[in-house]
Amino acid sequence: MIASVFNKTRPFNYLVIGILALLFFLFKLISVEKPETTWVFYTEQLGLLVLVFASLFLVNFITLKNGLTKNNSYALLLFFVFLLFFSSVFQNKNIIISNFLLLLALRRLISLKSLLSTKEKIFDASFWIFLAALFHFWSIFYIILVFIAIILHVSRDYRNWIIPFIALFAVTILFFLMNSFLDNSLINNLLSKTYVSFNFYYFDNIYQRIALAFFSSISVFFFVSHVFDIPNKALNMQSSHKTILFSFILGVGIYVLSANKNNGSLVFCFAPLAIMGANFIEKIESNLVREIIVYTLVVAGLFFFVMQL
Repeated sequence: MIASVFNKTRPFNYLVIGILALLFFLFKLISVEKPETTWVFYTEQLGLLVLVFASLFLVNFITLKNGLTKNNSYALLLFFVFLLFFSSVFQNKNIIISNFLLLLALRRLISLKSLLSTKEKIFDASFWIFLAALFHFWSIFYIILVFIAIILHVSRDYRNWIIPFIALFAVTILFFLMNSFLDNSLINNLLSKTYVSFNFYYFDNIYQRIALAFFSSISVFFFVSHVFDIPNKALNMQSSHKTILFSFILGVGIYVLSANKNNGSLVFCFAPLAIMGANFIEKIESNLVREIIVYTLVVAGLFFFVMQL
C-alpha cells in the first residue's frame, strides 16, 4: 500500500509527508518542552520546522529534477523515515541549518552535468558549504565534493579550481564583518567546535544504539547496491550517481569528525542515502517485496521515534 502510493509523484504524497512531519515535530517539541519556554523559543522552533520542510522537499526536487530516480517519491519518504530514526535532529538547530545549506550545495553540484553556468554553480556550492561550516564546523569537509564534481565534469578549465577559494574569501569577509558587530562572539563560538571527537559513547538509551545499528546496516546495503548498479545507469547519469556516493561518504566523515557527537549528526547522510535507497526500491519487480521493505522501514522509523521520546 505505502510503496504503491509513493510509486508516483502525486500532490497527495507531499501533503501526507508535510502533515506527518508537522505532527512528529510537534510530538518531539512537546516531549522536550520546559516550563520556562517563551515565545522566542516557539518562534525559533517554527523557523526550524520550516527548514525541515524545506529540506524534505529540496531532497525530492534534487532527485526528480536531475533524474536520479524514476518518477516516484521514495527519496522523499526515506528522508522522512530517517528523520524518525534519529529524532534528536529536531533538537539541534545548527545541524538542521547546516544540512539545509549542504543540500543547496548538492543541488548545484549535481546540476553541473548540464555544463551550463558551471563557474556560477561551483561558486554557489562552495559558498553554501563554507556558510554551513559556520553552523556545524565539520560541514567544511563537504568542500571535497566540490573538487570531486570538478574532476567529474569540468576539470580542464583551471579557473574552476580557483573558484572555491574565492567563495572561502567571500564567506570569511562576511564572517568577520558579522563578528565585529557581535563583539567576537561568533569567532569564539566557532573555535569551540573546531576540535575532532572520536567519542562514540554518547547514547542516552539502548534504543539510540539499536537505531544506529539498524541505520548502519541498511546504509551499507543501499551503498553497496548502488555501487554495483551505477554501471547500469545511462552514461550521462553515472557522474551524478557517483556524486551521490561521494556525498554519502563525506556525510559519514562529518559524523565521525563532529565534536559533541550524537545520532543527529548523521543527518548529513540522509539525502544521499535516501536517493540510493529509492534507486534500490524502484528496481524491485515484485510489488509484495517492495511493500515489505517499505513497511519495514516505516515501522522501524515509528518504533525508534516513539521509544526515544
